[in-house]
Amino acid sequence: MKIVIQRVSKASVTIEGEKVANINQGFLILLGIVADDTLDDIKWLTNKIVNLRVFEDDDGVMNTSIKDANGDVIAVSQFTLHASTKKGNRPSYIKAAKPDIAIPMYETFVKQLTIDLGKTVQTGQFGADMKVELINDGPVTIIIDSKNKE
Repeated sequence: MKIVIQRVSKASVTIEGEKVANINQGFLILLGIVADDTLDDIKWLTNKIVNLRVFEDDDGVMNTSIKDANGDVIAVSQFTLHASTKKGNRPSYIKAAKPDIAIPMYETFVKQLTIDLGKTVQTGQFGADMKVELINDGPVTIIIDSKNKE
């Protein structure tokens, strides 16, 4: 699994003109899934997300987690995170998991993140044409790959 975390002061997801997710301070998470991702990948990532200290403390230092900052989360499935651009100019998405694998993994990720965060994680809709808006706070953008645990 690969994620892009963006610390936001606002974010929303709109599908067919209807706003389906809307938060203020928190994370917008883009999630890419490959076929060999497992529950261990999910648990490792969700633990990393809720404990990542990228919110400012009282001294203005990034030393507070989203959980401690009482921030909200929107998680959006994004198969294009696994694009390969090695050959030619048209990206290949062959590494991205097919929907029969990706949908249950995405749903499990959202459920586990909800448990770890202690509050509901908002979502887009898997496979939908989504319009994602955000105000990146900082800007703070972090990429984490569960296959490359650093």
